[in-house]
Amino acid sequence: MGAILPRHVAIIMDGNGRWAERRGLARHAGHREGVPVVRMCVEECVRHGIGALTLFAFSSENWGRPEAEVANLMTLFFDALEREVDDLDRNGVRLRVIGDRHALSVRLQGRVADAERRTAGNTRLALQIAVSYGGRWDIVQAARRLAAEVGAGSLRAADIDETRFGGALALGDVPDPDLFIRTGGERRISNFLLWNLAYTELWFTDALWPDFDAAALGAALEDYAGRKRRFGRA
Repeated sequence: MGAILPRHVAIIMDGNGRWAERRGLARHAGHREGVPVVRMCVEECVRHGIGALTLFAFSSENWGRPEAEVANLMTLFFDALEREVDDLDRNGVRLRVIGDRHALSVRLQGRVADAERRTAGNTRLALQIAVSYGGRWDIVQAARRLAAEVGAGSLRAADIDETRFGGALALGDVPDPDLFIRTGGERRISNFLLWNLAYTELWFTDALWPDFDAAALGAALEDYAGRKRRFGRA
């Protein structure tokens, strides 16, 4: 493993449904098979001392999927929170859910809030799960927050700069991702962290999410370690 590691890894976990369909299974079976891969990524980030991990679980556009699939995804998310929060807390992981949580059921909102409160003091890994999230939504929400402060007289419009705006985004309290990973073979960022990915290193793999393993994650980290980041400079 190279000496240079990202401070923050962001991942689009793509390919669960296709993984299931290729095996003649219902799509939700693929999502269920993807849960252990999430656990592996958390454990590997903790092991390597990576400070932040953000996972794209469910986009704002995913609400347009068939109702049964969405319901299965929400149930899976609720069950995973119930099952995993003890281990997250024990391993020093702080969990936050980013996205429009008002779109979630009241029961799921309560479970999310409980998990966040329980892990709030942990500092070993900042884990963000993006649910009902969209990058454009995130930017609009930040603009609204800052506009409200200007309207209330607590902020001058002239004082809004990139740092202030970035701090109002969902990931305002963690560094921007250094490494972005997308599984499933697609080569796009799909409305994920549009502001935060401005200078992130991108890494794509054809592996479907349930097949993504520690070796694949290690390959992404090795590739990142060999890159020279210029941030727009020569």
